[in-house]
Amino acid sequence: MFVQFSLTGYLRMELKSIKDAFDRVANKQKLSYSKTHEIVQMLTQEIEKALSVIQEEAPPYLDHRSIVADVKKMFMEVAPVNQLEAAEKELNVALTKYPKVLEKQLNPDISKAYRNNVEFDTHVVNQIIANFFYRQGMFEIGDCFVAETGESECSTRQPFMEMYRILEAMKERNLEPALSWAAANSEKLKQARSDLELRLRSLHFLEIAQGKNSEEAIIYARKHISVFADSLQETQKLVCSLLWSGKLDTSPYSEFLSPALWDNAVKELTRQYCNLLGESSESPLSITMTAGTQTLPVLLKYMNVMANKKLDWQSMDQLPVAVELSEEFQFHSVFVCPVSKEQSSDDNPPMMMSCGHVLCKQTINKMSKNGSKSSFKCPYCPTDVDISRCRQLHF
Repeated sequence: MFVQFSLTGYLRMELKSIKDAFDRVANKQKLSYSKTHEIVQMLTQEIEKALSVIQEEAPPYLDHRSIVADVKKMFMEVAPVNQLEAAEKELNVALTKYPKVLEKQLNPDISKAYRNNVEFDTHVVNQIIANFFYRQGMFEIGDCFVAETGESECSTRQPFMEMYRILEAMKERNLEPALSWAAANSEKLKQARSDLELRLRSLHFLEIAQGKNSEEAIIYARKHISVFADSLQETQKLVCSLLWSGKLDTSPYSEFLSPALWDNAVKELTRQYCNLLGESSESPLSITMTAGTQTLPVLLKYMNVMANKKLDWQSMDQLPVAVELSEEFQFHSVFVCPVSKEQSSDDNPPMMMSCGHVLCKQTINKMSKNGSKSSFKCPYCPTDVDISRCRQLHF
């Protein structure tokens, strides 16, 4: 716990030092700009004043030399170049120090944060990288990578090629490939509780309706849309939109013209296609790299803080510090005992007590003195907890 608090404080101090250095640069830049603007304005006014005098006075009373001499004298007294140089010098000093602060605080050496004793299966890693290229539609790069690494062809290449063929057709407002795929996988989509096929059928109905062929659109709706069990309301809205043919944009059904309908259909097709393929909707490599960039700074700071503690984290079973990731990277529920602060495991599962509070099994054993006591006080409420009534929780 002390290590976690120390690390948090250390991170805050380093972030504050970076922010302070940035603020100094920003303030110096503002001062330099203000000073430059002030001097330019002053010189402009003096020059305009001299020109006004020259234009108003006429010979023989006009003495150009004396007027120019006065302006020159004023310039010498103000010394604008010296003032600007002083302001720029202060800005340059701040700019010079800022990269040094960044280099000091943002350690580019990441070797401390990964384990040296981990053996990677090169074949598996290469397949993951190749799979990433193919699922991003980078087929030429993927083929080049596979050829240069000497790997066998990635099994997902052909399926992803088909997916991108469908998506490219949808960009051209051609729904035939997508409808064919959805029809062929209709039962699987129903099991996944996806409304993808209904979305695609609705978009195709709208395409027919916008071609001003209402009769054909109604026939299509009866044949392909009304068959969906939950499509009654959707069907009614689609058919009613035909009454506004040619002026749908000013109708109560203008939502049918929104590009978001196509975008959402593309996203749902991609998600379901990957799901039926046994792949996650997001690239595993992208998720791993993004999560790693959030975790890496914390680990690097931990290594710096614990450099003199002589602790070898290479042999630890879990991360030595708490790392908070964004919600999109939280795939599994994890329970941490509120008393021992230890993460639950198969040997130390979460147990719900009769009062409703949850502790880990080892904590309950310690509080009951390894079962020698039949009950004990809950640390969060005054209830007497009966050990025999504690039940294991499964997430």
